[in-house]
Order: sequence, then structure tokens, then C-alpha cells
Amino acid sequence: MDSATADSATAGPEERSDELEWQFDAHDLRVVHQWLAALPSRSFGEGQPTFTVLAKPPRRLVDRYMDTEDWRIARSGLVLRTRRCGRRVEATMKDLQPAAADGLRHRLEVTEALGARTIGELGGDGPVGRRVAAVGGGRPLVEKFEVRTRRLPFSLRTGGVEVAEVAIDDTTVSAAPGVAALRLRRVEVEVTTGSTAQLAPVVEHLREHCGLVPATLSKFDAGLQVSGVTLPGAPELGPTAVAPDASIGDLAAAVVRRQLGELLAHEAATRLGEDIEALHDMRVATRRLRAAIDLFAAALPARAQSLRRELGWLADALGAVRDLDVHLARLAQMTAWTASWTGGDGELALSPLRALLVAERADARRALLAALDSARRERLIAGLLALARQGARRRPPYATVPAVVALPTLVRERHADMVRAARRARRSGIPADYHRLRIRGKRLRYALEFAAGIYGGDTDRFVKKLTGVQEQLGAMQDAEVAATRLFALATTAHERTGPLPYTTVFLIGGIAERFRRESDELRHGAARALDALDAKAWKKLDATMSRRQNAAAGHA
Repeated sequence: MDSATADSATAGPEERSDELEWQFDAHDLRVVHQWLAALPSRSFGEGQPTFTVLAKPPRRLVDRYMDTEDWRIARSGLVLRTRRCGRRVEATMKDLQPAAADGLRHRLEVTEALGARTIGELGGDGPVGRRVAAVGGGRPLVEKFEVRTRRLPFSLRTGGVEVAEVAIDDTTVSAAPGVAALRLRRVEVEVTTGSTAQLAPVVEHLREHCGLVPATLSKFDAGLQVSGVTLPGAPELGPTAVAPDASIGDLAAAVVRRQLGELLAHEAATRLGEDIEALHDMRVATRRLRAAIDLFAAALPARAQSLRRELGWLADALGAVRDLDVHLARLAQMTAWTASWTGGDGELALSPLRALLVAERADARRALLAALDSARRERLIAGLLALARQGARRRPPYATVPAVVALPTLVRERHADMVRAARRARRSGIPADYHRLRIRGKRLRYALEFAAGIYGGDTDRFVKKLTGVQEQLGAMQDAEVAATRLFALATTAHERTGPLPYTTVFLIGGIAERFRRESDELRHGAARALDALDAKAWKKLDATMSRRQNAAAGHA
């Protein structure tokens, strides 16, 4: 359905516009015309408003669905089309969310006027152009198929206000010349200013009276069907299941495949930028993949270490954006803290700080997209795919050792590293030492999570205690980083935007000090939580690993 052009997005998590509409297939569109003609006389239940209908001018729509040669946009869960209606030409991007059982679709829809431009000339500032650049990675766009529609639109109104548009569509979907076209007869009800609760009784009556069937096939799906195209799926990496008697090489391969699959699964949403948690999940997968290559180094080819270093480069690019997402999310907390100092004007006083963080995030996101579009990233992914698919015969001899025999040494090494780091942090009290401890803790926790397929639930209890320590250390690190970044912003903002207002600088100082105090309090709590490293849960797990190791050695 037609929609207004979306506003330009901010430099932070990008603004979106949503489409909310019912879509139905119809055997006889004449019945729908008759239903609309009789609408003012119909009752939809006690207390329900009276609806009227007003015909709008008919439209002829020519839609061309575009994508890269390798379907990057569709594989990201999105659809891109151009639409010509009279002299008006626009580009629209939607997501591929399926319809509910009643035919209702709720999905992203952003539109940008093209004017005299072609789709390939869209800039990176508009709501569609920005998303195309992010997801398409600079690849040229090609037309995949064409959809022509004769549309009879009607304004559905109550109280003199349009609450929905009802469109009666006669649509033809065609692909290459000589390929049979597909004809669709559709009724679409798009919510404009109303609500689905208000419109549901009307739509249900329309559906039942006119014999409509919820449309399960979108126009894009119809185009794929006509073209005989099946969208490329995720790359096949190999098995990720692990048997208790697996070798250390089999375990390493399964973990690498699982984490690489997670990394690839979240890249499209990370590129799009609609959901900041997708970026977080991709960053975590990158970290876990690095940890896996480090843990299983002796069971993997030597070239895996160069891939680990390259994953560090990618993790840094992801982390730069994620850290700013965290800072922006904490602005609401900062505003609440400063309310008593400013008489409720904290949000206004902190707006220059928000502008700085938003600008920094925009720079970091541009750098991230450049990294994801680079040949360096292509080489990294190609290397990781080759590593994941490598057969057992090409692994080092150590890879044949049973995992229950090899794992105890690897896990104990990481436990000892964390214990040493904990002693050092307790002695010094220095934030940097606690950060080092946090990193050692992650390596230990990841090692135990990777080993869960071998030990079943025997690792769960200690991992749970370790996770609690990690959360304490993570919160402390977040507070420490926030204080450091605020100080840096206060002292360098003039280089970017000119001097900050005195009120903003004052508030930044107060907030930074509060973060410092929060970090100190969390540090004391973390010091107590570190007792879990030598507690009963660890000793029980250590004994379990020894028992399984000895049993496997005796069997051998």
C-alpha cells in the first residue's frame, strides 16, 4: 500500500515506519464492491462506531522489485521495490515478516521519493537509501521481476476521519519474457489513523461476507514463485552436535561451526541497524569464536591463529558501536540522577552530551559498515568457512585425543589464570586489574560452555556462579568506562562542536563522579564474589573432570 515518505533518520538507532494491514485473496471482487456500497447501513456490534466509505481516484501501479545479483537484500529479510504511480516514483523497503493467521501483516515500511533519480542513484541520507547502502554493501542493484496493479482505493472513515484505506487490487506478477505471469486478486485494508482493535470487527465481517481468504503469499513471494527462484540460505557449515565420547578435534570443529553460524546469522540485522541487540549478539559470537580458536589451538590448523587476530579487528569495530549504544541507553539514568540538581531540566542540559554521543556513534557505525563491506572481511569469512568445513583428516594429530582427556588441562589452565588475576586485582584494587580479571573469567566461562556437550549438566552450577561474578565485573567496567568517556568528552568536545555549556560540563563532572563511586561499590562486591572460584561448585566440577579423564585413560 502507499505510504508517506518517512522522515530522515537520526544518527543513532535508525527511525522506522511500520505498515499495518490485512491482506486477503478474493475469488470475486464484485462482491467486495457490493459490501462497500452497503457499508453505512451495517452494524458491527453495540458500542461500535458507524463507518462510511469514500471512493478515491483509481491508480495504476508499476512495481519493480530490486536486489543485488546474490540477493543480499532479501537474504537480510528485506524487500526493495520502486513504484511508479502516474508521475510519482518512489522507492520502498519492507521486511519479510509473514502474515498472521487472520491475514494481518505488521512490518517495517519506509519510503523515499525518487524523482528523476534511478534506484541506483539513491544517496545514503534518506531512509531507503541508507538501508540499501548498509545491507547491500555497495553491490549494484538489478531488477528481479515486475508487478503491475490496477487499484481501486476507498477511504474507510468514522467520525469524518480516515482510519483505514481499503484497496481492491487486480495484480499481474511477471518475470522474464516468455515466462507465464501470475494473476492475483487482492483486498488490502491498511490502517492509517485507526487501531486494529477498532477495525477488527469490520475486517472480519468483510472477510466472512465476501468469502475472502487470508493471503499467505506476498507479492514478493509471488515474484519468486513466477521466477522459479529459491533464495540462497545460510552456508552449510557442518554438524554442530557433540557426542560425550567426541575427540577434542570434533569438539573444536563443532564449536567453531556453531559460533561462526551465530556470527553470520546476526550480520544482516547488524548492517541494517534497526535492532541494537543484533549487533551485541554478533559481537558476542565474534568473541566466542576467538575464545574457541584460542582454547582449541592445538587441535586446529596453525592458520587459525591469523583468523583469530582478524576476528579481533572485527570485534573492535563492533565494540565501538556497542559501547556507544550502552552510553546512550544510560542517558535516561543520567537524566534522573541530575533532576534534583537542575530542577527537572537535566534532559535539556544534557542534550549537548547526547548530541556528542550520537555523532560519535554515527562515525563508529560508518566505520563498522566500511569494515563489513571490505575485502578484508571477505577474506576473513572465507577463511572461517574453510576452517569450519575442514575434514578430520587434515587436523593435527592432537585432534584425535578424546575430549574428556584433553579438556581438564585446558579448563584448569584458564581457572588458574583467573585465580591469579583475582589475587592481583584484590591486592591492587586497580580497575585495569579487575578488567583483566573479567577477561580471564570470560575465557574460563566460554571454555566451560564449549565443554557442556561433553560433560552434560555437570558444568552448569559453576558456570552459574561464574556468570554472577562476570556480571559484577561487567557492571563495574561499564561504570569505569562511562566515567572515563565522560571526562574525555568534556575535555575534547570543543574540537568537534565548540565549547560545551557550563551547565553541561558541571553535570558531566557530577555524573562522572557518580560513576566512579558506583565502580568502587561494585569492586567491593566483586571482591567478595570471587570466593566462588575456589568454592564447592568448582571442586565438584574438577572432581568430575578427573573421574571422566581417568575412566577414558583406563579404557584406552
